[in-house]
Amino acid sequence: MANLGIGIIGCGNISTSYLRLAPLFKGLEVRSVADVNMDAAKARATEFNTKAQSVDDLLANPAVDVVINLTIPDAHYAVSKRILEAGKHAYSEKPLVLTLEEGETLRSLARSKGLSVGCAPDTFLGGAHQQARALIDEGRIGTITTAVAGVQNHGPEGWHPNPDFFFLPGAGPMLDLGPYYIANLINFLGPVKRVGAITSSATPTRTIGSGERAGQQITVKTPTNIHALLEFHSGATVNLTTSWDVWHHRRNHFEFYGTEGTLYVPDPNFFGGTVEVAGRDGTVTAVEPWDHPFGVPNQEHPKHGALANYRTAGLADMVAALQSGRDARCSLDRTLHGVEVMTACLKSGETGEFVTLTTTCTRPAALSPDEARALLV
Repeated sequence: MANLGIGIIGCGNISTSYLRLAPLFKGLEVRSVADVNMDAAKARATEFNTKAQSVDDLLANPAVDVVINLTIPDAHYAVSKRILEAGKHAYSEKPLVLTLEEGETLRSLARSKGLSVGCAPDTFLGGAHQQARALIDEGRIGTITTAVAGVQNHGPEGWHPNPDFFFLPGAGPMLDLGPYYIANLINFLGPVKRVGAITSSATPTRTIGSGERAGQQITVKTPTNIHALLEFHSGATVNLTTSWDVWHHRRNHFEFYGTEGTLYVPDPNFFGGTVEVAGRDGTVTAVEPWDHPFGVPNQEHPKHGALANYRTAGLADMVAALQSGRDARCSLDRTLHGVEVMTACLKSGETGEFVTLTTTCTRPAALSPDEARALLV
């Protein structure tokens, strides 16, 4: 597989993950980084032995074939549009865009230019989630009729030194963390038919808890507590909660209920974890982890211990798909469907009515252990 030249726009914290992990994968060669803050670009370039450029120069660089968009969510649409207009393939951090209309514009532009657009999250490609997918596909718990999924904590203002954007329209727990859950639900169950939701916010302000601005108050301008009901085309119904109004809970991240049993799936924010299953007798057993390379711990997290982190797997899969002509797993159609699911939940919370979705997609192809190994150097 020939290497494609990778450029990165946005040199904040998340860029270190892409720069550190990209060398694990075939076909990826980071050739340039850019940021509106040239000092930030130069610092990342020095740290990872690559070239720092202005955004304009990176987009004009003939050695760059694919550009990773790591800007703030509010800038994702404008930057991805510029990437496509420059004739480059685009891969964005989540969320791809903040409205369905923006996403449709990107899709039309990409099609007109024969370009591809991909988007994180790619954690559903992790070893634990692909093993859970395999168990579902082989009928281990029968036909899935319902499920519960949820992320619940007290938000990022306690640890992030500049958390303002998390509490603006286009962010909040649904658009910030919801993509991990929606992408995995599409991986397990396919597309969503309609949604209904109740939304709220516990407080009108938040207090920054770290950094130079510790103690400052910021205004909450988007719902921080969303309880949604998702009806899938498969017939399954899922209760999805995304909330930053919870101090502590004992709820599992994913529980799938089938006609023959229950499947417990770990946090979709991570690639690994323990999958558990229970049959009709109610006995819960841990599933022996299979030999999937994206489930092998490769970093130490200060809070969670040893973790499997293979961020960039989705980009590597997209590059491989470009070269072979197949469908990328983190495709624009699936991402755009996910965007509509999330924005429809927020719309339902405003109107008090169910929202029938206008987009659809297919389930991504499963990623077997051998297929995952083929993406690695």
